[in-house]
Amino acid sequence: MLKQNVSLKDYSNYKIGGNAAYFLEVFSRKDLIDGLKEWYEVSLDFPKNKTQIFVLGGGTNVLFSDDGFYGLVIKNSIKGIEVKNNIVIVGAGESISSFLDFCIKHSLSGFEWAGGLPGTVGGAIRGNAGAFNGEIKDTLVEVESLNLKTLKTIKRSNKNCELLYRNSVFKNNAKDEIIISAVFNLSSGNRKDIENKIRERVEHRNLKHPLEYPNIGSIFKNVPIEKFLDIQMKSLSQYIKNDPFSVIPAAKLIFLAGLKGERVGDVMVSPKHTNFIVNMGNGKASEVKRLIGFIKERVKEEFNVELEEEIMYVNGGDLNG
Repeated sequence: MLKQNVSLKDYSNYKIGGNAAYFLEVFSRKDLIDGLKEWYEVSLDFPKNKTQIFVLGGGTNVLFSDDGFYGLVIKNSIKGIEVKNNIVIVGAGESISSFLDFCIKHSLSGFEWAGGLPGTVGGAIRGNAGAFNGEIKDTLVEVESLNLKTLKTIKRSNKNCELLYRNSVFKNNAKDEIIISAVFNLSSGNRKDIENKIRERVEHRNLKHPLEYPNIGSIFKNVPIEKFLDIQMKSLSQYIKNDPFSVIPAAKLIFLAGLKGERVGDVMVSPKHTNFIVNMGNGKASEVKRLIGFIKERVKEEFNVELEEEIMYVNGGDLNG
């Protein structure tokens, strides 16, 4: 059922953002189809900039405008996990943490790298999330989605999801689709070993990431070493990391540019991890954008490389990622 004027702050890990003109939380395919039919009736005579649809997962990599969103925000809460012979079917609205709990309970290995990863399975697929030399694409078999306009279901194999570094078809040619569920091929493992590996990842994130403040995760993608000149790599080679290919971490570039603790209004470059911009209390999206622009400018001056955002901007009636 459609709701009106719903605060997006309540659905953002950042605790930043205005209101959604219309809001729909869905728990099943039927909820989704019924809600979309209602939306298309309601919005029939709306101007184009007020008919955009934004699909929200866990709210961990999205920056909502202070002005809110003029169209419809769909909160994907389609859940459920089933397993047969190590083939796991997961609802896109399932949180990564609940999926990992399921893996521990059923002694399923292959997803340990995601320990502590925020957000939902659907969001992780959309951005081909990765950490600790693992990525979604490593175990993903198939994704089922629904076209928001035609209401038709589409199934894609791993290959057809076009999973690249922090990217997928759902960020590009399939923007008009919502992920419903995914199939993963995991392997049998030792329950205690699986649990320990996941806990190690969680503890690492708790230690290294500023989780004590509202944040939306890493702001920028890491930079492939090919982007740097050979002379630059003489001093930067000590920072090379596999992610899953050779990169210089964006956090290291931001730190070396002297931006640790840099602040605009109530948002700040975290001294704990400089690829995080944290909300110190009453931060605004406009302040985050100003700080992002300043960081990009300084890193460009210092290293002659362009930092690319990993987050998505949701501005009024526009979706820019």
